[in-house]
Amino acid sequence: MLGTLPGEESLRQVRYYAHPRNLFWPIVHALFGAAPSEVYEERLAFVIARRIALWDVCAVAERRASLDTEIKREVPNTIHELLDANPGIRTVAFNGDTAHRLYDRHFTRRPDLTYLQLPSTSPAHASRSFAEKLALWQALRGALGG
Repeated sequence: MLGTLPGEESLRQVRYYAHPRNLFWPIVHALFGAAPSEVYEERLAFVIARRIALWDVCAVAERRASLDTEIKREVPNTIHELLDANPGIRTVAFNGDTAHRLYDRHFTRRPDLTYLQLPSTSPAHASRSFAEKLALWQALRGALGG
């Protein structure tokens, strides 16, 4: 699962998807009929147990506040090295359009991988309801064989 870059709250807490209105944790847990724990380490254990890895397309970038639309001068993470070192990875999922766009800017898609462009769970992207996002995120569960 690739996001763009940690937002201000995630950086402050040193945790993925830390903003209280970000729907990532509720959606991923709902895909498997669970509610997210209040304990961050339990949330991580939950995704690890379901073979979901979390990372960001950008290692560093400039942006105003936490707005993905403001990302510039980005330096990508070494995703190609991760994929080379882990041939068992079969699917790359993007949390939002910007993650998808930035990945395509910096990397060539691999024909042996499935790519999923999922709606952003960020509170800045509230045009879809939780139920609508959850329905679209079902593709991730399908890709995981569930």
